[in-house]
Amino acid sequence: MSEDSQQNPAASNAQPQDTKWQRDAIEKLATSALAEQKISRRWSTFFKALIFIYLFIVLFYALGLFGGGKKSFESHTALIDITGVIEAGGEVNADSVMSSLHDAYDSKGTKGIILRINSPGGSPVQAGIINDEIKRQKKLHPTIPVYAVVEDICASGGYYIAVAADKIYVDKASIVGSIGVLMDGYGFTEVMKKVGVERRLMTAGENKAMLDPFSPINPKHQALAQAMLNEIHEQFKTVVRQGRGARLKETPETFSGLFWSGEQGIKLGLVDALGSADYVAREVIKQEDIVDFTNKDDFASRIAKRIGASASAAVGDILVKQMISAGEVKLR
Repeated sequence: MSEDSQQNPAASNAQPQDTKWQRDAIEKLATSALAEQKISRRWSTFFKALIFIYLFIVLFYALGLFGGGKKSFESHTALIDITGVIEAGGEVNADSVMSSLHDAYDSKGTKGIILRINSPGGSPVQAGIINDEIKRQKKLHPTIPVYAVVEDICASGGYYIAVAADKIYVDKASIVGSIGVLMDGYGFTEVMKKVGVERRLMTAGENKAMLDPFSPINPKHQALAQAMLNEIHEQFKTVVRQGRGARLKETPETFSGLFWSGEQGIKLGLVDALGSADYVAREVIKQEDIVDFTNKDDFASRIAKRIGASASAAVGDILVKQMISAGEVKLR
C-alpha cells in the first residue's frame, strides 16, 4: 500500500463512488428517453387511429352506407322533418330542406311526401324559398302528393312552408297560425342619459344609421321600416291565400298575428284534418313504410361547421352592433 493511501484512506474509495454516480445518471437518462419514446409512439398510434376512423366514416357517408335506405326502390312514404327555427345556416334552412326534397323525389319508391313540421318560424326569405321549391317540385311530380303534418307548433314561417302542401294535418292541441311579421330591437337613449354616456355617430348616407338603438327614434326611419314590414306581410298573406284557396275561412283576425289550436285551425280553414305522420302514411298515402329523407349533417360536416364557427366568431362580433341597429325581420 502506498504512502498516500495509508495517509488518506478515503481517497482510495473516491474513484469507485464517482463512477457509480455517473452510471446511475446514465441509466436514469436512458430510462427516461425510453419512456418518452413509448409515450410518443402511443400518441402517434392514437392519432393515426383517429384519422383512420375519421376517413372510414367519411368514406361510408360518401358511399351512402349510413343513409338508412334513402335510395330504396321499394314503395314507401318519404319523411322530411322541419324542426326548429328557420334561418340561414340554422336548424332549418332552405338548402337543407331543398336537398331533402330532391332526395325524396329522386327515390323511385316514393309514393308521397310528409313534411313533419315543428317550428315557431324564422326568416321569411328562407321560408319563402322552401315554399317556392315545394310548389315547383309538385308541378314536376304531379303524381306524388305532399302533406304537412304539424306536431307541437307550426307558426309564422313554419306555416308559410306548410301552406305549400296539398293538405295540412295537425294534432288537436297543435299551435298554428301567427301570420305576421316583426322586427324587434332595443332603445338605450334614456339609459345613456342616466349614466352620462354621449353617443358619437358618424355616417355617410342619411339613412345609414336607421333604427340605431343608441339614438332617438327617427319618425322617417320608423315609417320606412313599417312600410317594409307591411309589404312582407302582404306577401305572406298572398302565399296563404294561394295555398289554402277556398278552404280558408278568412276573418279580420286571420292575418293579425294570432295563433290557434289545431282544432280551431280546422274550423278556420287554416289546416285540414287531425292526423299524425304515421296516420297520413298509413291511411292517406297508403304506404306504411316510412323512409326518413331529412338532410342531417354527417360527421365531416359537423367538424367543419365547428371549425367554421370558431373562425366566424370574430367576424360575428364585428357585425353584432350593426345587426342590433338595423333589426332583423322575422316571421313569428
